[in-house]
Amino acid sequence: MQGKQGEVMWPTLVANKIFRKRLGSENFARDFPNTPDSLLEGPNLHQESLSPKTLFNDQKDTHKYKVFVSTWNVGAITPAENLNMEDWLDTQSNSCDIYVLGFQEIVPLSARNVLGSENSRISIRWNSLIRAALNKAIPTLDKHKEAKVGELQKIYPVKDQNSIESCIRREYRCITSKQMVGILISVWVRSDLCQYIQHLSVSCVGCGFLGCLGNKGSVSVRFRLHERSFCFVCCHLASGGREGDERHRNSDAAEIFSRTSFPCDPSLGLPRKILDHDRVILLGDLNYRISLPEDTTRFLVEKREWNVLLKNDQLRAELMNGHVFGGWHEGAIEFAPTYKYYPNSDVYYGCVQGRKGEKRRAPAWCDRILWFGKGLKQNQYTRGESKLSDHRPIRAIFTAEVEVLRISEGFKSFFLLDRSPNHFNIFPTDEILCNGRSKFQI
Repeated sequence: MQGKQGEVMWPTLVANKIFRKRLGSENFARDFPNTPDSLLEGPNLHQESLSPKTLFNDQKDTHKYKVFVSTWNVGAITPAENLNMEDWLDTQSNSCDIYVLGFQEIVPLSARNVLGSENSRISIRWNSLIRAALNKAIPTLDKHKEAKVGELQKIYPVKDQNSIESCIRREYRCITSKQMVGILISVWVRSDLCQYIQHLSVSCVGCGFLGCLGNKGSVSVRFRLHERSFCFVCCHLASGGREGDERHRNSDAAEIFSRTSFPCDPSLGLPRKILDHDRVILLGDLNYRISLPEDTTRFLVEKREWNVLLKNDQLRAELMNGHVFGGWHEGAIEFAPTYKYYPNSDVYYGCVQGRKGEKRRAPAWCDRILWFGKGLKQNQYTRGESKLSDHRPIRAIFTAEVEVLRISEGFKSFFLLDRSPNHFNIFPTDEILCNGRSKFQI
């Protein structure tokens, strides 16, 4: 019976993917139950006594949040259960408010994986590793100091975070984890910020086989934090190192910007398209190469002549020419090309003599992080040195400015009550990991 059911389901899966059957924007895994407007229940603004005029003044404060963004093509290699991600996330010395992690090729890009249902086992493994790294236990504070910090958090729930950051370790929650074939995006925030995040949705665009399958494309996440909308776009664009292949990457990017769509509500400041959001960050294996002869590229890499190489970088040319990436920004690159290495090695692919028949792929900065619009400042742009795959991970840390409505004095005592996640019906820590709720189909 199971065999017959599989035979029936397989054509359905393929047809849905080829004809771009749309997904519901709530079809993803997270630590919190689905609600119409927010991750955690807030005050009921429909009550006459709790109208926006009663709750807020017209004045706004500006808060600054630290946002960690990273992307890694893991080459279809399953991570070990004890893989240490603390160095990559840098949680001990540089704690952030929001973590956005993008992956490419978490599974082999085989026909079975591209056309079949999602294999969520690997995404579950990655989310377990992220959770363990972000929420690693540290020595507890003495009760008097912990109580004092707790009071500060109630009075200044986000604005005064820097003054107490060194005193307390916050828990992080997964607000969304979404997979499309080999692309995975996982977004984590401080648990005390979850109550301020609303209107979370996702959008997947396949640009691979037949122009619509998910071996290449993007998974985008949108949400509203206080008075600003955020959009994170995790991409895997067309590969290829031949002259002219960059046009395929440009085409993929244009398709992503055109076809990505979110539920729209102008009255709430919720746009439909990527570039209409307030804070936009794009991350992924963009696959842009260096437009120089291979031997010249390898020689300049050995000499660490990054500036000369970057003058011939295809993505930098696109940013300067203002074509598909017009208006986007990228920080200064001061690290070695992230592709392509022999696994478990610091040697670039094709540099070992005597290996006949292997393709020679010149080093390139395939893995990139870009941002669009105002209100974002990049503070760090570096690469990691994990040798798990043929790519090196990269990461960036941003400061994001967010406007927050000032709360009316008469309502402040109610609004700043302890609204910890324990007051709500939250899934147990590992339920989404055990149940595999990150599975979805296109």
